[in-house]
Amino acid sequence: MSWYTFLVLAVTAERITELVVARRNAIWTLARAGVEYGRGHYPVMVVLHTILLACCLAESTLAHRPFLPALGWPMLALVIMAQALRWWCISTLGPYWNTRVIVVPGARLVGAGPYRFLRHPNYVAVVVEIAALPLVHCAWLTAAVFTAANALLLAVRIRCENTALASAAPA
Repeated sequence: MSWYTFLVLAVTAERITELVVARRNAIWTLARAGVEYGRGHYPVMVVLHTILLACCLAESTLAHRPFLPALGWPMLALVIMAQALRWWCISTLGPYWNTRVIVVPGARLVGAGPYRFLRHPNYVAVVVEIAALPLVHCAWLTAAVFTAANALLLAVRIRCENTALASAAPA
């Protein structure tokens, strides 16, 4: 197994861990009258992220993409930083963090951690990861296609989340 395959599998394991945390948090928020928004786009997001991981490996292998240190090492650093930012978001939001849009009516917006600086820092991590992970091993086609697809999906997702947060904000 190549180290790049190991990296993609490690990111896959991280994503599975996120889903476990999200499931636990969904149970917690729904038990507190949480309301889910955006159910229609969620399966698309899951498919996009799953296929991304497969395409990283497929393109690098089938197209015989080389590892170029001048590109690969900085992209690896960005992937690691994206993971750190994602887990900073998860730890800051605690039980309110989720891969789904579930809002507890009356709950206050979190303004700590990375949310002091950005409204949607988790999406910054996603954008960086989707662009950088394929480029670690020169899978430029995967990086381009999934970055564009993710931009379209995030436009829907962020609009959905902003609407959900506004509708559930305390009076």
